[in-house]
Amino acid sequence: MSLRETIDHDSWRTVAGTGLGYGIVLLVLFVALFVLPFLVFSLL
Repeated sequence: MSLRETIDHDSWRTVAGTGLGYGIVLLVLFVALFVLPFLVFSLL
């Protein structure tokens, strides 16, 4: 069994999708909680 066949398994796609989803959620929360308030208060 080659490395490509091992990585091509559905469980690895699930791991990659979960990690990507968490990363996107963390990025959105970071922007909403830190970047937007900083921009609002710097413009006042």
